[in-house]
Amino acid sequence: MSPDAAGHASDHAHHPALAHHFDNLAQQSEAATLGMWVFLVTEVLFFGGLFVTYAVYRRLYPVAFAAASHELDVMLGGINTVVLITSSLTMALGVHAAQTGERKRLMAFLAVTMILGAAFLGIKSVEYYHKFVEHHLPGPTFQFEKEHLRHAQIFFSLYFIMTGLHALHMVIGLGIMLVMFWLAWRGAITPEYYSPIEISGLYWHFVDIVWIFLFPLLYLLGRHG
Repeated sequence: MSPDAAGHASDHAHHPALAHHFDNLAQQSEAATLGMWVFLVTEVLFFGGLFVTYAVYRRLYPVAFAAASHELDVMLGGINTVVLITSSLTMALGVHAAQTGERKRLMAFLAVTMILGAAFLGIKSVEYYHKFVEHHLPGPTFQFEKEHLRHAQIFFSLYFIMTGLHALHMVIGLGIMLVMFWLAWRGAITPEYYSPIEISGLYWHFVDIVWIFLFPLLYLLGRHG
């Protein structure tokens, strides 16, 4: 039997994480990574449509959008940006710990990543509460300067849709991190099999990158107006 064939047989016989339709763990990891990248491309198209919609309306109503943007709390948005950038760092460190077989460090980095993700959602909830109290929730009770009332409501509709969908992705990401933490605790993540952590990291980084675009788009552009 050739060395490659022996390696394939060994993977099938001894590693419980190897699915029957793959020859080895490396092939399985490549397939899973490719699948995640394909999924992320569809997500880029999804959020890209929202970004284009925002750009079109902002082009049509720049003054109203600038006035509405001034009502957002740039301090809280900035803090959330720092929180998510830090969570991307801890996620990357977690992937490295998984690759090197440092189980305790992996669990610690995953825990910190989840804490930062929860902190982001908590801060975003405070922002949403402020908008509710200030009657900036689109609908019958919406209040704004009369000259910008209609177009500012478009801005806040897009704000809640875009940030709400992003928050939903964050919640999903936290659920994924909980599963990864459980796998790490069980010892299922090893230097030979760390692709679940790596793939989860790709998703987490994508969600963070979306916010990196949302923050300046909603909070910063046009504030000088």
